[in-house]
Amino acid sequence: MKNNINQSYKEDQPKKESAISSLDSRFNQTLRNVQGLLKGRSIPGKVLLTRILDPVDDSSLQETSPTYHRSFSSNDAGTSDRWEKAEEVQSTSNPNSNANVNKSKSSTSNAENTSKEIPKSTMGARATDSARLTKFTKALSGTTVILEKLRELAWSGVPPYMRPNVWRLLLGYAPPNSDRREGVLKRKRLEYLDSVSQYYEVPDTERSDDEINMLRQIAVDCPRTVPDVTFFQQEQVQKSLERVLYTWAIRHPASGYVQGINDLATPFLVVFLSEYLDGSVENWSISNLSPEQISNIEADCYWCLSKLLDGMQDHYTFAQPGIQRLVFKLKELVRRIDEPVSRHMEEQGLEFLQFAFRWFNCLLIREIPFHLVTRLWDTYLAEGDGLPDFLVYIFASFLLTWSEELQKLDFQELVMFLQHLPTQNWTDQELEMVLSRAFMWHSMFNSSPSHLAS
Repeated sequence: MKNNINQSYKEDQPKKESAISSLDSRFNQTLRNVQGLLKGRSIPGKVLLTRILDPVDDSSLQETSPTYHRSFSSNDAGTSDRWEKAEEVQSTSNPNSNANVNKSKSSTSNAENTSKEIPKSTMGARATDSARLTKFTKALSGTTVILEKLRELAWSGVPPYMRPNVWRLLLGYAPPNSDRREGVLKRKRLEYLDSVSQYYEVPDTERSDDEINMLRQIAVDCPRTVPDVTFFQQEQVQKSLERVLYTWAIRHPASGYVQGINDLATPFLVVFLSEYLDGSVENWSISNLSPEQISNIEADCYWCLSKLLDGMQDHYTFAQPGIQRLVFKLKELVRRIDEPVSRHMEEQGLEFLQFAFRWFNCLLIREIPFHLVTRLWDTYLAEGDGLPDFLVYIFASFLLTWSEELQKLDFQELVMFLQHLPTQNWTDQELEMVLSRAFMWHSMFNSSPSHLAS
């Protein structure tokens, strides 16, 4: 009897090994197909999918930039290798892929070992960063900036000291032609000053009741803006926000001021202030700036906010139909990508509008640490006109970061969890993973909308 069992085991074992081998073979072939399709190809609005191995001396490119009290990660320099991201996504979504990922990375080990004086954890970031700095410098130094190339670079992060100029260009506020740039910015800043004088710096007796109520609401919201960053609690900072928001609202009567727009102005304010203030944002003081500098910063915030919201006007008109439409798309996308999560949320009676409305209204500013916001917005602005649709994929990726946890919670626990997501310790790495998955899903589904049909 024992011999029969052993014989049966010996006969079954090769079959199991063969099945496992066949599964691994299919996985490896799929991975190679994806690599062959993506590696080395320039994708519109994204970055070139190639790996840079050799570090480049970037000593000549070092400049000071604002710090945000964040721990160092391999992506802190505002860089990301698209292929490395794909490997990370694959390894987290399929445990069996670790061996394949390690195998694909082994080809870089020799290059890494040749630079023993550079820590392994930072070498790749330094090499990629120096190369990207060179590319950014080249892209910005020409007489006319080619915006498509700039978008490809910016999608994966912009060096902090280059961010103000890059954002102005990506939003169409500053013209690509360098000969015209200074004149256009000067004219636009004067136009903002005139608007402030005409609409904001007037007594309440010259305002309508609606305008008075709107100004009061803005005055209430400004102190609540980014409450965990002390810089935004300075009275002068809140006054600058108030001027920008009220002037924008008066000049855009179709929507007027809507709560949440105050959050959207904060990344612009920080980025344009970084041209004048060094060090940590927490230690900044706007009182160190001249009135002209403050006026220029406000003007840049105003025009960039206007450009951003021009592409999503129906997000802030009556009943905010644009946001409601995107929330529905998000629900459909999550159903397609992670049906168990979608089914569990439906069974618990949780509507996507109950948590995702704020995400679209404030573009995740309230959901992640503020020091990560400008990096996230590099990708937002690089998407250009395609941003509203791409937000759906970013938010789906963001939500499904906690796929397993969500399936264990009841309705009340789901509501509390989604209102206070555990992102307080996030670094660039977690954010890059969210963006990588969004890029992958966008590539899969956006050109085939029928896959998302109910």
